[in-house]
Amino acid sequence: MNQDGDMEQNLIGVIDAGTRTVQFCVFRTEHTKEIAKHTVDITTAVPQEGWSEQDPREILRAVETCMENVAKTLGSEAAENIVTIGITNQRETTIVWDKTTGEPLHNAIVWNDIRTDSTVDRILAKVPEQNTNYFKNHCGLPISPYFSAFKIKWLMHYVPQVRKAMKAKTCLFGTVDSWIIWNLTGGPKGGKHYTDVTNASRTFLMNIDLLNWDPYLLRYFKIPEDVLPEIKSSSEIYGRVAEDWPFGGVYISGVLGNQQASLLGQRCLKEGQAKNTYRSGCFLLYNTGTQKVMSTHGLVTTVAYKFGNSPAVYALEGSVAVAGAAIKWLRDNMGFLKDVDKDTESLAQEVFNTGDVYFVPAFKGLYAPYWRKDARGIICGLTAFSTKQHIIRAALEAICFQTRDILQAMNKDCGIPLTKLRVDGKMSENNLLMQLQADISGIPVIRAESEDITALGAAMAAGAAEGIDIWDINSEERQLVPINTFLPTSTESERDYRYSKWKMAVQRSLGWAVPKKSKIMTEERYRLLSSLPGCIYIMVSFGMLAVADLLA
Repeated sequence: MNQDGDMEQNLIGVIDAGTRTVQFCVFRTEHTKEIAKHTVDITTAVPQEGWSEQDPREILRAVETCMENVAKTLGSEAAENIVTIGITNQRETTIVWDKTTGEPLHNAIVWNDIRTDSTVDRILAKVPEQNTNYFKNHCGLPISPYFSAFKIKWLMHYVPQVRKAMKAKTCLFGTVDSWIIWNLTGGPKGGKHYTDVTNASRTFLMNIDLLNWDPYLLRYFKIPEDVLPEIKSSSEIYGRVAEDWPFGGVYISGVLGNQQASLLGQRCLKEGQAKNTYRSGCFLLYNTGTQKVMSTHGLVTTVAYKFGNSPAVYALEGSVAVAGAAIKWLRDNMGFLKDVDKDTESLAQEVFNTGDVYFVPAFKGLYAPYWRKDARGIICGLTAFSTKQHIIRAALEAICFQTRDILQAMNKDCGIPLTKLRVDGKMSENNLLMQLQADISGIPVIRAESEDITALGAAMAAGAAEGIDIWDINSEERQLVPINTFLPTSTESERDYRYSKWKMAVQRSLGWAVPKKSKIMTEERYRLLSSLPGCIYIMVSFGMLAVADLLA
């Protein structure tokens, strides 16, 4: 390692494999601004409504392209100063591959894919009182299509190649970090099958106390342990990059899920500090220190980070499934705007308020704190005077209301209300959105100096690893300097009034997606049901499924 010279010459590379893009960034040690970066977009396929897939090989090609381009940008001399590489990634996304060939056995199932609804229903039917929190003491998570175990179960059930590979003991599973690590360190020729504790905590299979794969959950899901990666800390040496990759021979020493990396990059290292990242989804993490807090208000307990042999630090997390994705929907499906980055703020500012319009973008259900997969998107409060500008502004407010939902749940779980909210992510560039967030939540919003400091967090973890030791995580000298603070301008009564109407809109979004009708429901029974007197009232009051069950 190049540690004998000037510390300023030590560089850290970061692979940031997000939902929409893959990028490779380079940081000088203990500096918050990257000195080089290359980004490649990733294609997402939608084979069916609610499904979301990516080609794992495309992710790898993007990683290699980004590394090659950054190497050219830096030049050979500077590139040799890269001491280590960190990895941060979209979480919960599930990849299975054959360890003998290195080929994926199926496309990656992306974190927001909801094809496992029926799998979740079958599991809920078996647990007492259909309690979504039945396994929470084991893994810290509610039963939801969001998490990897349900995606693995779906692959085992519906993909013959996966079952065959598991039977032959050649199948490997990993989240995106594991897939990248395995390939970077040699693939079929001795690749390391590792994951870190933050990504493992999102699979639904890791014991949240012991930080290893939970035998009870593995038996329950019938997932063999030999397909799973070894769990390591977020900051330790994982191995070296294989020689046939760019930067061959360089260490890999830091791995974090992207939201945990953002928490670290925001320097939320103390209990009671929180950040929110505004991307296609929205992710709010609250540092609870070395003691985990089991939420009773709809949040999940997750690992924030773990440095080497030090105790793990935990967090409460609230995830919003649809944030920036709602604006993209208004562009692509409704034609309300042409450019998300340029038009969203300007169009929303053409009106002074939403005209009492509320938009609940529950396209794939609602995540925290509701965890209602039967919710669907609604726009309500429309009048003859409503315009696209009102709806665009309502979409921005929806992001802020959902964040307030999570903040209130965190206040109830922890007992100490937040005094400020640190923010980052692409959407945090939108000044109107940040001001609306301050007004709706009633606390100052502090925007980081970088639009997205996820890569910075991974660089910090990689540089702090034992044996690398080129980044002092606890140094106070390199604090992030916020470029903007947004202060609330609304009164408490105004905030509470509008929030109460948001809650009314949420209630109207629930119960739209009902399970598919049983196969035993014949066409004759449907005809019989439709001929019943007063059936319209019955269906509205109790739902088609409940009435059908009564007749079965």
